[in-house]
Amino acid sequence: MRQITLVLMLVISWSVAVSAQTASTKATPSANEPGHSYGYVFAAPGGTSGGGGGTLHIGGGGEGVFKNGAGIGAELGYVSPFESVRDGLGLFSINGSYHFLKSSKSGKVVPFVTGGYTGFFRSGYANGVNFGAGVNYWFKRRVGLRVEFRDNLFVQDGSAHLLNVRVGLTFR
Repeated sequence: MRQITLVLMLVISWSVAVSAQTASTKATPSANEPGHSYGYVFAAPGGTSGGGGGTLHIGGGGEGVFKNGAGIGAELGYVSPFESVRDGLGLFSINGSYHFLKSSKSGKVVPFVTGGYTGFFRSGYANGVNFGAGVNYWFKRRVGLRVEFRDNLFVQDGSAHLLNVRVGLTFR
């Protein structure tokens, strides 16, 4: 558990460093201005497709979004059953995304879709994929609310889905 906590702390620290980078030369960018890097942290209640008990997924990551709305990012997390936090799995993912930057005039609401590779690890390693959709709501210039639905799917066992609704903070 200490190793997972350390890795999560490193990812969050990396996300903060990435979020300080910006492609904009303006002193006060608007919330939906393209060419930014974002960091985020989240907590996500969820469940499995097999009908097991509830799960809790925590994590963080970062992503860069280009001027056309396309983005790339990485995240690290830990998902476990509510009943037994010690019986969880680590997750690592690399994703592509698309942010609908011009979806609102104010730029405060930015929907997105995402998907990519997921690696599951504990005492071994398994490959998977993930996909999801969500929205960033920028209530301050550099801080926003992130709400997202995500499905992580084990490739080796095509019937095992980890479904969750993520709620967290995003920052730049």
